[in-house]
Amino acid sequence: MWKWFGRIGFALLALALVAFVALASWEPFWAKRDDVARSTESYSAEIIRDDYGVPHIYGERDRDVAYGVAIAHAEDDFATLQDVIAMARGRYGAIAGEDGAAIDYVYHLLDARGTAERHYPQLPEDTRALFEAYATGLNDYAQQNPDELKLANLFPVDGKDVAANFALRQPFFFGLNGVIQPLVEGSDLRPEQGPDIPGFPRPDAPPPPTLEDDAPPPPALPERGEQARALPLHMGEDGALSGSNAFAVRPEKSGGPTTLISNSHQPLRGGVAWYELVVESEEGWHYAGANFPGSPFPFLGHNRNLGWTNTVNTPDMVDVYELEMDESGTRYRFGGEWRELETKSVTLPVRIGPVTLPIPRDILRSVHGPVIQNDKGFFAFRYGGIDNLGQLDAYYRLNKAETLEEWEGILARMDIPSTNFIYADADGNIAYVYNAAIPDRPEGANWRGVLDGTDPDLVWDGAVDYEELPRLVNPASGWLYNANNAPFTAAGDGSDLSPQDFAPELGVELKQTNRSRRAFKLLSESELLDREALRRIKYDTGYAREGYVARLWDDLEALDLSDDGKLAEARDMLMGWDFDADSEGRADALALLMIREFMSSSYQNKEWPDVRAELEAHVAHLQTHFGRIDPPMSELLRLRQGDIDLPLDGGSDTLRASTLWDVNEDGRLAVRHGDSFIQWVEWMPGERVTSQSIQPYGAATTRPESPHYADQMELFVQHRLKPVYFWREDVLANAVSRKRVTHNP
Repeated sequence: MWKWFGRIGFALLALALVAFVALASWEPFWAKRDDVARSTESYSAEIIRDDYGVPHIYGERDRDVAYGVAIAHAEDDFATLQDVIAMARGRYGAIAGEDGAAIDYVYHLLDARGTAERHYPQLPEDTRALFEAYATGLNDYAQQNPDELKLANLFPVDGKDVAANFALRQPFFFGLNGVIQPLVEGSDLRPEQGPDIPGFPRPDAPPPPTLEDDAPPPPALPERGEQARALPLHMGEDGALSGSNAFAVRPEKSGGPTTLISNSHQPLRGGVAWYELVVESEEGWHYAGANFPGSPFPFLGHNRNLGWTNTVNTPDMVDVYELEMDESGTRYRFGGEWRELETKSVTLPVRIGPVTLPIPRDILRSVHGPVIQNDKGFFAFRYGGIDNLGQLDAYYRLNKAETLEEWEGILARMDIPSTNFIYADADGNIAYVYNAAIPDRPEGANWRGVLDGTDPDLVWDGAVDYEELPRLVNPASGWLYNANNAPFTAAGDGSDLSPQDFAPELGVELKQTNRSRRAFKLLSESELLDREALRRIKYDTGYAREGYVARLWDDLEALDLSDDGKLAEARDMLMGWDFDADSEGRADALALLMIREFMSSSYQNKEWPDVRAELEAHVAHLQTHFGRIDPPMSELLRLRQGDIDLPLDGGSDTLRASTLWDVNEDGRLAVRHGDSFIQWVEWMPGERVTSQSIQPYGAATTRPESPHYADQMELFVQHRLKPVYFWREDVLANAVSRKRVTHNP
């Protein structure tokens, strides 16, 4: 009898072992493709690295340069590039578990692969050549460095794979996740930042924001906690709070150069962290700036004649439709007929420890767009830029534009779905374009609410005309800025646009940020915006007691803390704060902690946190880790990479931004999101363009053995910049390495 039990036990053990092996190994075999042909074209690029490890990539043709971009970036951060490629293949869950599977679900939901398959062949030949060369560079690096691979059969890839990454990521810059997440959860949609549609006030929502103040936002933020990984998509808190500052100044206002300051606020690591590079070909492509992992070209920076930078904008780009379904739950009514929902079954790989589970999911689509079913019903959504891959060509053409007219002509194609553009050039022109492929909505419907999915008239097609967007060129003030605020405060009194001149259907946000209030005040008060004045503004750490900051301090003052002497002491200390996160005031550390959640709620239109609970939590944190409620902020807020640990300044919504952080075991706050790539560009009359830049860490943020793993940190915390070697003779004079990379099939 016992022998039988033993045999059964061994059989079960063997079965478990077979199951384990299957779960540990099925995904690479399932994902293997035989349809990716390796490139038959030859490429040759020279990679010169300067004294900070920044790659300068040269080639005879643009496609040669793109090949070199892939190799150089892989040398510095192949780990993140693999995350991005896995995401573009719907395989990120096999690397990142549940977080990755959520991205893979969205990849299928948005039909990123289908968008690439449909539209990539229609792109101009030279644009496709750029992407094929870039894919070849990734393939060559992967083949030559097999020990670095995270997933089997992830490579080779082709241009369509790289294109699918663009199709997936771009909508998240204007906040698509803020719609998808509540629909998946079955929770209420957040109020949008745009104005009400005439005749359709939103009585059940908090009042919409105005230019004078921020709206009190609705439901509670997710609880705090350390972020496990930097995702390659704008999701979660990092995505929701992405920002940036941008400044442009004309020569007559600067007293010398035309100036462009790019000051992006992004995660400091991961797939949406900036990578600095300079590219130059004999076909006229010469550009210094930064890209995200997975791109063959920079997204912002400058060429000889002109430059631009971007800030996130949040117009109403997404419309949600409630579908009327039949009893079967497979058909929806549209107009006078019933239509079948498109259904596609997909498998999401979800890595859990050493095994990867295959999780089946159905992806639904209607004529409106993707469909999500929750406890409340079936909801479709449609967004600006849907099924458009034109941005791949548009960014490439912008890199090579030579005049303001040519540059604007490319933007006017409306192929880049969102983000503000701040522009400057060698001729002294500056411009601000509230760029967004806003849906061309007819009047008469409540575009701020959930729409009737049965009405064909509500399914718009395409974007509004470029001329309908807010836009400023060479304002009388001589300066322009944006800090993720409404486009109606951009150039100062007498130069700004009026919100009344733009249709409410556009859904242009009316919000203000603290950074905007400070920038507007400081720029307006400066008679001369020379280098020193602009430096003070860019690194300003002040708060205006307006908007959500004023509301928070009013609420603190009104608290009855007679039952808790320690909280009363902390509140009184905050009442005496100088509203400057410069790490010099006694209350700076506590104010830094207090403001973050209230800034976040305002920024995302979410519920106002409990003021007393926040005060209790932060006082307890400081007492536990520092033994006092007033430690120097420089001891609390840190920039950390490897063994380097430096004090940092700025707050969650200051022009010198330290937006988000991880709480380390020692109680210190390790900044993970805020001021990231900074570039300062100047065109002096009659002279060649010059620029400076800085990154928080270095050029090789995932290579601890590299001398450029953290070599910019000291400069970064000291508010200093390093030179950008735009011109070849300067690169050669400061080169520390030089090599040629080739692909010869």
